Amino acid sequence: MSFPKIGSKPPGFTLQDQSGNNVSLSDFSGKNVVLYFYPRANTPGCTIQAEGIRDHQAEFDALNTVVLGVSPDTVKKVSNFVDKKSLNFTLLADTDHAVAESYGVWQLKKFMGNESMGVVRTTFILDGAGVLQGIIEVNGRKTGSKTKTHHADVLAWLADNL
Repeated sequence: MSFPKIGSKPPGFTLQDQSGNNVSLSDFSGKNVVLYFYPRANTPGCTIQAEGIRDHQAEFDALNTVVLGVSPDTVKKVSNFVDKKSLNFTLLADTDHAVAESYGVWQLKKFMGNESMGVVRTTFILDGAGVLQGIIEVNGRKTGSKTKTHHADVLAWLADNL
């Protein structure tokens, strides 16, 4: 499956957050949305990526932007991740990876000679009308963004484009 197209409204969804509350993409009308997909809570790369967002939350707020992290983890696992790392933004549990599939980020991955299906780190940036304006692939794919610089790359993109 491919990514949603720039200039279109990406698939809507409702998932549970770290507190077990239902959160829908449509809840954020009028705000920019950074929707980032990450493979697994409490792993080194995912932690670096989340801590960068946490530490720059005020800058996202100043740009009228909500950050939503999505992984195939359970509510319990994302809740633990939020608590353990004092995260100050919303994480969503996509346990059946249906949302990841609808965004084209559930793909075959290769690691140390092993192949398995999983989330390919990708960030989608939506404007206040819910229209997809940008896609940032992490770990050297199209943009060359890395987990360590993800927050800065997204903030720069927002400042330059929205």
